Amino acid sequence: MRGAVIHAPGDVRFENLDDPKIIEPTDAVIRTVSTCVCGSDLWPYRGAEPIGDPHPMGHEYVGIVEEVGSEVANVRPGQFVVGSFATSDNTCVNCRGGWQSSCLRREFMSTCQAEYVRIPNAHGTLVPTDKHPDAEMVPSLLAVSDVMGTGWYAALAAEVKPGSTAVVVGDGAVGLCGVIAAKELGAERIIAMSRHGSRQKLALEFGATDIVAERGDEGIARVKDLTGGIGADSVLECVGTADAMRQALLSTRPGGNVGFVGVPHEVAVDGQELFFSHVGLRGGPAPVRRFLPDLIDRVLTGRIDPGKVFDLTLPLDQVAEGYQAMDARRAIKALLKP
Repeated sequence: MRGAVIHAPGDVRFENLDDPKIIEPTDAVIRTVSTCVCGSDLWPYRGAEPIGDPHPMGHEYVGIVEEVGSEVANVRPGQFVVGSFATSDNTCVNCRGGWQSSCLRREFMSTCQAEYVRIPNAHGTLVPTDKHPDAEMVPSLLAVSDVMGTGWYAALAAEVKPGSTAVVVGDGAVGLCGVIAAKELGAERIIAMSRHGSRQKLALEFGATDIVAERGDEGIARVKDLTGGIGADSVLECVGTADAMRQALLSTRPGGNVGFVGVPHEVAVDGQELFFSHVGLRGGPAPVRRFLPDLIDRVLTGRIDPGKVFDLTLPLDQVAEGYQAMDARRAIKALLKP
């Protein structure tokens, strides 16, 4: 088969790779219907994370089951499935508590920008749809496998409630999906922080009521102005930088909550400042598997359409262009079709 391999910062190639095979009885192999480039893939692409030896890339996927191991009973060959970037058995104590991304048998997916993918823990990770979805539904189902599930978790971690005010820091795909989540969870006011016209437009379409283009202290002051000087009830931090975390914490009212899902890079929280702020802080890798049945249903019933975050569609063999476009902010998110 063929798939994406990163060799060095700025150097992603489409190469021949070994076909995936069943290794464990809980594995499955799927034929990829769609995959994509994630904002977090840009960290190594930009040289902000070590790459080491050349290796495959990608952790978002939907596909058709080709083969299953002997212990996989919940899916069968021929079914269309949605999975998560963090695999889980869905039976351990952490999974039963709803924290599948901390499963005791967790593996993080990292080979999904390819024609075929081996899914570890397939028996607990994959969720089949009742039938093969129409083509126009596929982008939104792909979004559910990560960015929509992660945006949903950010909103839950920030404790968005009906009638509340939410701020979303970050206008990438996760942040935009966080706007959808805040809307679905009943936020009355949703302030999207964005400096880019196309992303502002999509945020408003998804349910944002206000746009704040300022950053840093000016952005914090603008949020305070919009919230009567007190700050927001809930803030979703969807970037992962020190500046984004500071902006999130200082935009939250005493007693409010920050949900942080941006993969942290050089983020340090001042313990004393947090102590006296009375702001709650929760985050981490989203337990997407917990949300999959509900989010899949919301997509298939037309209630949400997170697939609109894909504003560039490319054949999989042009994966390098997908990275380049997202790195240059010519695209919010690149969808790849084998």
